[in-house]
Amino acid sequence: MNYAADVSVCLDRILESTDLSGLTKKDATLFTQRLEAHFPSLFEKYTYVYGHQYDCYYHLQKLVETLRDGVKKRKPALKKLDENRLKSPLWYRDEKQVGLACYVDLMGPTLNDLHNRIPYYKALGITYLHLMPLYDAPAGDSDGGYAVSDYRKVNPTLGTTADLEKLADALLKEGINLVLDFVFNHTSDEHRWAKAALEGKKQYQNYYYVYDDRTIPDQYETTLREIFPQVRRGSFTFNEQMQKWVWTTFNSFQWDLNYSNPEVFNAITSEMLFLANIGSAALRLDALAFIWKEMGTNCENQDKAHVLIQAFNCCLEIAAPAVVFKSEAIVHPDEVNKYIGEDECKLSYNPLLMALLWNSLATRKTRLLTRSMQKSFAISDNCTWVNYVRCHDDIGWTFDDDVAQELGINGNDHRFFLNQFFTGRFEGSFANGVPFAENPSNGDCRVCGSLASLCGLESALQNNDAKGIEEAVNRMLLLYGITFSIGGIPLLYSSDEIAKLNDYSYRDDVTKQHDDRWVNRIAVTPEDTALAMEKVQRTLSPQEDASLKVFKGLQHMLAIRKTHAVFGKARTYILEASNHHCFAFLRENENGEKLLVISNFSEHVQQVDGEILRTLNGTSCKDLLSDSTFKGDETVVTLRPFQQLWITQ
Repeated sequence: MNYAADVSVCLDRILESTDLSGLTKKDATLFTQRLEAHFPSLFEKYTYVYGHQYDCYYHLQKLVETLRDGVKKRKPALKKLDENRLKSPLWYRDEKQVGLACYVDLMGPTLNDLHNRIPYYKALGITYLHLMPLYDAPAGDSDGGYAVSDYRKVNPTLGTTADLEKLADALLKEGINLVLDFVFNHTSDEHRWAKAALEGKKQYQNYYYVYDDRTIPDQYETTLREIFPQVRRGSFTFNEQMQKWVWTTFNSFQWDLNYSNPEVFNAITSEMLFLANIGSAALRLDALAFIWKEMGTNCENQDKAHVLIQAFNCCLEIAAPAVVFKSEAIVHPDEVNKYIGEDECKLSYNPLLMALLWNSLATRKTRLLTRSMQKSFAISDNCTWVNYVRCHDDIGWTFDDDVAQELGINGNDHRFFLNQFFTGRFEGSFANGVPFAENPSNGDCRVCGSLASLCGLESALQNNDAKGIEEAVNRMLLLYGITFSIGGIPLLYSSDEIAKLNDYSYRDDVTKQHDDRWVNRIAVTPEDTALAMEKVQRTLSPQEDASLKVFKGLQHMLAIRKTHAVFGKARTYILEASNHHCFAFLRENENGEKLLVISNFSEHVQQVDGEILRTLNGTSCKDLLSDSTFKGDETVVTLRPFQQLWITQ
């Protein structure tokens, strides 16, 4: 029997034994059609991973039943969204898409309070709201919510699952896409599966990697890297209750799920569809690089990790086709791009762009940024980058050492410099960052800090330095201006839009003081939003004035972005700017519309050869940001310190 016949026979048998009577006639027809369209791919992925197991086809049958149940529980409004997104599958490449990521408690502080923030989101231009982990999690340290105890229960301090559904409905009506985290590499040790494992139930111990002694863990450890060496050493934790070793890549209370067990895949698919049916437009795949373990490797970015994600994607195509995956892979640039594809993650964070924007601020040079983007920025036209400047996490310098070496840059030495610069240890640095995860063995670290503090606002305010404040504001607008224009969904991190400074209060909280990432997890208060919405009727402090300038500057750029199609579905060409202090690229869409962006990363006036204007065919053109015009035949283009130009014909 050939492969196609085998798939067809398998599906026929599964459908014969699958009860669809609980679905409406329309839903049963749609479910069957989507299953027939996507089952061959799902079958291929599933049997590739689990086909050697005697009960593979039993679990495949159960998976189809899980998908059926997901369709049954999907609300009419979301089914309508499925239809619309299938008609406009590239919605995420639209120029109107702009994201914001936030913790509920730092902007709410509850889910119900976020209803009142919708006018604020709309004033800024937000169409995509990523709510950071809001699930039930252990009290105290829960890795910022990434240790999930129950995917179907909201953390009680934030509200209820009903509150989340109500908010999702309100956002949908306002044209704002809800994005949630899909924390699928691990659960907390308080999850019901983990509790059952602790009680000695073998079925649930098989949901995790559990070992009687150190024999196998020691074999794995020879090739694993330590993720949080400042917290603990190694990737396994001894559990006193079970008297066994548990695989815990990140923290001792986060147990890695065992995806070599098909029952785990099916169980997590059920949780995924629950999140989809709450009203998610996208799910961020947390720690996706770690989901498959292979002896003798570093257990990151393994081939079967990709196969599993593709299988999960097939499940969405069948049960909730409006939902897309967003990749979060803070790894080597070549590995990041492997997760991006129509059959895997249609959206992906762009950690390389983020890291090299900061690099260019520190060095005032753009060679590494330009060369790296020329190599790695282009992806499938059916996918898009999510471009960000800051996030809830640290900054890791994940540039390609081979590219750096071509430019005469030693990767390790340069990372040391960047860490020194952004933690304020380098003479002349404007930044007030905090080192994170310093490795006691080699002194390596990553960097934490808010946008404003890393761009020099904190230091300038402390020194009452008016010029320094102006430069800090311009640095912030420069970084975000590039993410708004280079191609993809720009993602603001909550508190960046109003230039909040580092929050050092975490050092007084015993549940947070060991984790310096809390320095850039900053509350946005009603007073902050009132300031941004210009409802404050008094003389502003220098810090408030800077905050308002940043907000208004971002608002201005986003308004321009949303009214020009070339910021949406268009190709990006990274250019040589003829001046290593400047970064340049060209956007061009199918209608022939062009946008030339030139940015100055220096605090000094810079000039670029006027030949760059010939990319706009040498015709008269204007800068959308300032309304200044060019004849198109200038010999040089002059940029003020930290200025950016958005030039169109």
